Amino acid sequence: MDPIDQTAEWILQSQRLVVFTGAGLSTESGIPDFRSPGGVWSRYNPADFDFQNFLAGEASRERYWQMATEMYASIREARPNPAHLAIYELDRLGKLEAVITQNIDGLHEKAGHGADKIIELHGTALHVSCLNCGKRYNRDEIQERIKQGIKAPACDDCQGPLKPATISFGQAMPERETQEAYRRSAASDLFIVIGSSLVVQPAASLPLAAKQGGAKLVIINRDSTPYDDLANLVIHGQAGRILPAILGRVEEGIKS
Repeated sequence: MDPIDQTAEWILQSQRLVVFTGAGLSTESGIPDFRSPGGVWSRYNPADFDFQNFLAGEASRERYWQMATEMYASIREARPNPAHLAIYELDRLGKLEAVITQNIDGLHEKAGHGADKIIELHGTALHVSCLNCGKRYNRDEIQERIKQGIKAPACDDCQGPLKPATISFGQAMPERETQEAYRRSAASDLFIVIGSSLVVQPAASLPLAAKQGGAKLVIINRDSTPYDDLANLVIHGQAGRILPAILGRVEEGIKS
């Protein structure tokens, strides 16, 4: 059977579909892959942005915010691409249990999903948190302070360091989101990976949890992944082309 048709058939049969998305989905919305040549990491030393370095001193925090500001410019302007919108349509059709994402860009929410359907494993760039008291700010509010010359913003309430609400190198994964992601993965009957290289742990082990729980595993990615041999089906290509095609077959199946 054609892989598009097969995936659509499995979605139609599924009762607990979980979609897992990675950076490959965001690049199709114009957000750069920061590890690629010419990306952010070619202009900054990643070691400077280790979480412990952020905590260590004002100079490190200033370098971090300089990089974070550069990254945020592309994230703020990005819009959901056809793959994001197709995933949302599956949600609207009642075929989606949850979206687990490694991405920090908020594009699933912009596509229309309620916050209860999205598990952000690596946090979100759209908000800023105080590392002392936990107070949360809208990112644009803090970026205005950066524009006014504040190089390392501090909390209004306790003067603690402010940091984008994303998970940095060396920072603990969010406990609630990680536990929920594993629970949803293990309970799924169909697990579709979209745009992830499946090399960043612990997120990359979620497909294994799904398979061990009895789910079918579909991987949609431009390049090969370490889990291709484990998958029931692998489709190589652009998610923005593949997902709308799958959605079209699902809609046809529902109508018939």
